[in-house]
Amino acid sequence: MAKKTKRPEPESLRLPCVGVESHAHLDLEDFDEDREAILARARDTGISHLINVFLGPDAYEKGRGLFDAHPEVSFLLGVHPNNADQLDDRALDRMRDHFRADPRLKGVGEIGLDYYWERVDHEVQKTAFIKQLELARELQLPAVIHSRDANDDAVALLEAHGFRDYPVLWHCFGADIDLARTILDNGWHVSIPGPVTYRKTDELQAAVARIPFDRLLIETDCPFLTPEPWRGKRNHPALMAFTARRVAEIKGRSLADVWQMTGDNARRFFKL
Repeated sequence: MAKKTKRPEPESLRLPCVGVESHAHLDLEDFDEDREAILARARDTGISHLINVFLGPDAYEKGRGLFDAHPEVSFLLGVHPNNADQLDDRALDRMRDHFRADPRLKGVGEIGLDYYWERVDHEVQKTAFIKQLELARELQLPAVIHSRDANDDAVALLEAHGFRDYPVLWHCFGADIDLARTILDNGWHVSIPGPVTYRKTDELQAAVARIPFDRLLIETDCPFLTPEPWRGKRNHPALMAFTARRVAEIKGRSLADVWQMTGDNARRFFKL
């Protein structure tokens, strides 16, 4: 019986502490047992800053205190499209109050459309998306987009509501060069997750090859979408190093360069 190859740890890549994890869900119960250790590993792997995404005002109010001792963690807040039916006027007012009170909140997201799960009527999703886009514009904060099986409608709504050349980040990009071109033509940014490391994501990898460095960020979306060589295990921020390594291979640049440049892009985009 062949001996299994030991998977490398992300710390072994010896990256400088300049990387930025642009999208994590560390407030979820998946991290209740080892959240502090996970944050320490992120730092040891070379991540200087993390963006934690709170899925609605309830999640923010419950979880923001988890990061009181971690000034390197900033926040996003938005109602996910799968919960769009929960975005009433009171929830929107609570979100507005939180954004005005907490400078660690750096953007409105993740917001958008999800036609994959079909949990909420499409028109309800669109209404919630538009209201949160209006909130982002009111607060002059970036908008971070979730779009699953809904790219045409998501782009159309953004364009129709005047978000061309507005700071928009397409979270968890997993599509082809055509969508990438549309995103770039609108002046938006793209965040690349772990599936870029998978063998059967040729269209995604071809798109990454064409996306300019100044529009590119990297994320985990942890605990989901774990990159190779840890696919099948829980994702966490340190594993973003392997996503960066694959992006560097695709782009023909050094891992250190990609780590620095994508971190710089995130710092500029979110004004960290």
